[in-house]
Amino acid sequence: MEEINFTHYSVLLGETIEELKIKPDGIYVDGTLGGGGHSFQIGKRLTTGHLYGIDQDEAAISAASKRLSVYGDNVTVIRNNYCNAKAALRELGVDKVDGIVLDLGVSSYQLDTEDRGFSYRFDAPLDMRMDTRQSLTARDIVNDYSEKELFRIIKEYGEDQFAKNIAKHIVMNRQKKPIETTFELNEIIKAAIPAKMRQNGHPSKQTFQAIRIECNRELEVLRDSLDDLIDLLNPGGRLCIITFHSLEDRIVKAAFKKNENPCICPPEFPVCVCGKQSLGSVVTRKPILPSEKELEENSRSKSAKLRVFEKK
Repeated sequence: MEEINFTHYSVLLGETIEELKIKPDGIYVDGTLGGGGHSFQIGKRLTTGHLYGIDQDEAAISAASKRLSVYGDNVTVIRNNYCNAKAALRELGVDKVDGIVLDLGVSSYQLDTEDRGFSYRFDAPLDMRMDTRQSLTARDIVNDYSEKELFRIIKEYGEDQFAKNIAKHIVMNRQKKPIETTFELNEIIKAAIPAKMRQNGHPSKQTFQAIRIECNRELEVLRDSLDDLIDLLNPGGRLCIITFHSLEDRIVKAAFKKNENPCICPPEFPVCVCGKQSLGSVVTRKPILPSEKELEENSRSKSAKLRVFEKK
């Protein structure tokens, strides 16, 4: 595996490129183009092959297109959500591909662009939309969801032990005036968490993650896409997915397992009669984790896990 400078590259980059088993004449899809880190490395390894980069974020499309322009006609960039990859590729005359990569983390570009409202580190309007064409924003969630709904998403998607209190404080504060900015929300969350419990990282981290996941329907999109993505693969083709959240990882693990062993016959049946055939195999029995070196150099890689499925 080649030496990677982790501060400038996508998480688990070397490992993902290695697991994709790139063929110079193959067709590949980067379903979460972001800053183009994975795509750049795929493009480097193609001769007559082709890469399709998909992202719903206009700013990412623009930045990655520039970065990937060195590969000329070998790369096609598509503004869409990866859940529509199958239909979008079919429109371009592509029915099967040799490898797909999904990096489910928020791109550094999104986190570091202050006015996008993804980060609790900058004071900005509450937005968090990965696709600015959609109407629902983080502001709508914070101001319009019921206390019960807020509790559910902060507990489920943020896995925050103070979810109940955070939801209560949000509702209490928005009765005085709408909550408009990230820093306003930070103060509300801070007040909802006991002082002695605020030592472990930023108090807003988990709530911001939960609101972002809800705003972009991230888990729903993932759950609804995996079978289609596996179906897109040629025999021997690989689907590599990097998750950053235990719920994402669970969804990927379950979908891979089901595609490897879809049989629904009762265990006592001597032979399978349901007729459901295995579509391939799980390459990673345990997920691939970032190296010590990457963890040191890129704090954003901390919760990353890579799982790989190979089509039969």
